[in-house]
Amino acid sequence: MLETSQYILGAFSGGLVGFVLGLVGGGGSILAVPLMVYLVGVSNPHVAIGTSAFAVAANAATGLASHARHGHVKWRCAAVFALAGIAGAAAGSTLGKNFDGQKLLFLFALVMIAVGILMLKRRGHAGDAGVRLGRENAPKLVAYGLGAGLFSGFFGIGGGFLIVPGLIAATGMPMLNAVGSSLVGVTSFGLTTAGNYAISGLVDWPLAVAFIAGGLGGGIVGTRAARHLSAKRDALTLVFAILIFAVATYMLWQTAGQFLS
Repeated sequence: MLETSQYILGAFSGGLVGFVLGLVGGGGSILAVPLMVYLVGVSNPHVAIGTSAFAVAANAATGLASHARHGHVKWRCAAVFALAGIAGAAAGSTLGKNFDGQKLLFLFALVMIAVGILMLKRRGHAGDAGVRLGRENAPKLVAYGLGAGLFSGFFGIGGGFLIVPGLIAATGMPMLNAVGSSLVGVTSFGLTTAGNYAISGLVDWPLAVAFIAGGLGGGIVGTRAARHLSAKRDALTLVFAILIFAVATYMLWQTAGQFLS
């Protein structure tokens, strides 16, 4: 059982992740696990992963509702991608929770570096706004969805940085539709991973609630700040990518001995 101060730190961590997501978009949830471990003080990496997976899924569902209201979600394409990904997330999370916790954190840090690089390379994409589910793109959606779900489940992350390019590669849809549609996958994969971890008692539900509550508040503040700082979005993304690299370096330093032993 965690102490009261740790739940407060959990809410603060959720607020920070929500703020970053609102401010610079995708990639913010990659900080959930290291915040759980190194700031909140969750001693078991698997509990940190299982708990953050549920919290990220809840935050993604909130974002999905917003994108759906504005018509940004290609539901049929997103559903095929997500259904295939759920199978991948179930398999990946089963592998992840049976993998050594410290070694998993080491690999997670390498993923963080990849996310930071992808954020710096992110560019606009025009795409075909009229894209529909069909025989040509369905197999691609299944393949990309399965791979993204497997990766997402293993590391207990939302996986939006994989889902968005996967949807674009499979269908050619515009970036805005890919971002909105990706949240179907992020929500589905997160719930699948959290459910798998919960079966093994590896989710701290009160901490998840605190994290989600903080994330909702942080997201509102981050979204409002983004409107005022839209002209500086590239600079904000650069700063956040540097933060990701710094946290990943710290994690590598903390876990390298365990991984190499």
